[in-house]
This record gives sequence, C-alpha cells and structure tokens, in this order.
Amino acid sequence: MRSDPRKALVVLSGGQDSTTCLYWALDRFGGTAVSAITFDYGQRHRIELDCARRVAERAGIPHACLPIDTFRALGGDALTDDAVAVRDETDADSGLPNTFVPGRNLVFLTFAAAWAWPRGIGNLVTGVAQTDYSGYPDCRESTLASLEQTLRLGMESDVVVHAPLMHLSKKDTVLLAERLGALDAMALTHTCYNGERPPCGHCPACRLRAKGFREAGIADPLCADA
Repeated sequence: MRSDPRKALVVLSGGQDSTTCLYWALDRFGGTAVSAITFDYGQRHRIELDCARRVAERAGIPHACLPIDTFRALGGDALTDDAVAVRDETDADSGLPNTFVPGRNLVFLTFAAAWAWPRGIGNLVTGVAQTDYSGYPDCRESTLASLEQTLRLGMESDVVVHAPLMHLSKKDTVLLAERLGALDAMALTHTCYNGERPPCGHCPACRLRAKGFREAGIADPLCADA
C-alpha cells in the first residue's frame, strides 16, 4: 500500500525521549501532518499515560492510546510486574537490566505500523537509542532496520521508521530538545521507573535524565515544575 510520505506517527510514551521526537517530527513534517500513539501495556509507571496525553494536547496533535496489557500478564520484569523491584545491576544470565520488557519496542512499532496503514501514514517515529544506559537489544539500529523491512514485507507497505535519537547521548538529546523548542513540554513528561512524581531521583532512568541535563548545562523543567 502506498502511504503518504508527508505524514508521521510518533510513538509517544510521555517521556523525555519520545517528547523530543515529537517535536522533531513537528519540525520535519509540520504540525498538521503529525499524530501520536501511546500504549497502555500495564506499566508500573502508569502516570506516563497522562503525561503523553498532556504533551500531545500541548503540541495540538491527534493522540490515541491503545490497550495492550499482555506484557503485564507475561510479567517477569520491573516495569510490568509489581513483585519485581527496579534494580541498578544487570541480570547475571542475560546481561540486561530488569527493566527490560522483552519485545516491547517490536510490539509497539508493529501496532503503530498497523495503526498507520489504513490512515496512509508513511512515517513512524520512535525515541529509542542505543547510546547511554539502556543496552536494550530492541533499541539497536540493526533491530530497527530489520523490523522496518519486516513491516514493509508483512504489510505490503513503504513505511519508514525514524529514530532521531539513535546515536545521541542524553546531553545531545537535551540540546536537541532546546533547539526544537521542546523544553517547556519537558515539564509535562515522566521518566522515573518507579512511577514517582516528583521523580525519585535514584532509579537508573532518573539518574540518566539528570546527567543529561547537567552535562547540557540546562535546568530540567520537570524538576523546576515539581
């Protein structure tokens, strides 16, 4: 199916990275061509669903939230299983942090592509990055390239997957957000793995966000707002 290369769908979690990508999409494709999608996957930090809604409202774009709670049923990770506490150290067997939700970004982008298909949207935008902390295998450039090809083949589509932050550090992401005029929207975002607002300040996600703003020499609007 031929899709419109001027339209873009942003996978918007309500966090720092996806919000930066939303403003990247607005800058690249224009406000009337951009929409966003958020997934309710049973995450511990459910506050991000409201954050995503508020960010989309501020940007003045259409926004949908789809329920996909199978991840919570699967369990076994700190973001969907209340019995698993967020840990700093990686798992001895997998080498991954226990905040890794297996297949999450693959599923998100597949559902996003399925949403985009009947609406003729030719571009998917995601905030994944293989730099800095995460080490998640579904955030790697090679993973996204492979998935893009699979989506094209499996949906007879010419969809393009964009990951503007793929090779940026958190410092560079903050500077990009500043250039795109996204800093005010950062006060509406959520990052904390523990689902706390104001942020807990000690989980890996909070520490990485604080490090990025500190190295960029810019005050985090979320902390100022809190």
